[in-house]
Amino acid sequence: MSGTAISKLLREPRLVNRKFQARPQHEGVGAVVRRSIGRFELKYFDPFLALDEFSVSAPAGFPDHPHRGFETVTYMLQGAVTHEDFEGHKGTIRAGDLQWMTAGRGIVHSEMPAAEGTQKGLQLWINLSSQHKMIEPRYQEIQSKNVAEAENDGIKVRVIAGEALGVESPIYTRTPTMYLDFTLKPGAHLQQPIPPTWNSFVYVLESEGIFGSLKSPSTTPHHLLLLGSGDGVEAWNKSSKPLRFILVGGQPLGEPVAQFGPFVMNTQEEIDKTIDDYQQYTNGFEKAKNWRSQSMLELDL
Repeated sequence: MSGTAISKLLREPRLVNRKFQARPQHEGVGAVVRRSIGRFELKYFDPFLALDEFSVSAPAGFPDHPHRGFETVTYMLQGAVTHEDFEGHKGTIRAGDLQWMTAGRGIVHSEMPAAEGTQKGLQLWINLSSQHKMIEPRYQEIQSKNVAEAENDGIKVRVIAGEALGVESPIYTRTPTMYLDFTLKPGAHLQQPIPPTWNSFVYVLESEGIFGSLKSPSTTPHHLLLLGSGDGVEAWNKSSKPLRFILVGGQPLGEPVAQFGPFVMNTQEEIDKTIDDYQQYTNGFEKAKNWRSQSMLELDL
């Protein structure tokens, strides 16, 4: 789709409402993440629970831990990470690959470095509606070569979820979501439609760009921009280097959120029940009783 065709769709471009810098913090065992959504300044941006830009080198990582009630999207930027869980699922995702995991009623898994040096990537937590929180866990994994891509007028996009520049992702999203990885050459101007009722944000990965309005100041890496209302977003690369950022949008659930670490439900009673299920190895956590990841077993040797 050409820039001219897209411009006719943006009758009300979204402006930047708020801006946050993702600051480093420790998570897992020895890992460092830059968390933007999920910090005290921004606990929840319906339907998004957390966004981490992670950096981890062996032996650090994210050993055996549980989840319930939401989805995680892991998108590798550098290196490789191996995932394994108590259902017997195991796989390695490398730079450009992604894993869309629906934790549903319960999963216990590990995410550990699988290459030399530093592994870098993004992990997004997407809430599930009350009717989907207790579904069976499932995975969608896509290798980099199979990620939908398009390029036009100095704009390249990798379509993790949703649609852009006339191409669509094969990923199925229970909570309607768009997840786009854009690279703009110097001088490029993007106009990307977003469903008007969805919440959306931008996270800058490389170089600097202008978003929402030409009057806005440039935004540099590790900054999250919450976008206001409208039917799309505009971005400009006025720098001399390629600008890379992700644009993420999702349909708000409009439901109460009760969270205790890796468990996200609708009420405190459901959280209490989840903790009990996990501790008693019931209601979806039965296999956790006798399971440990290979990486944990190796540490015991």
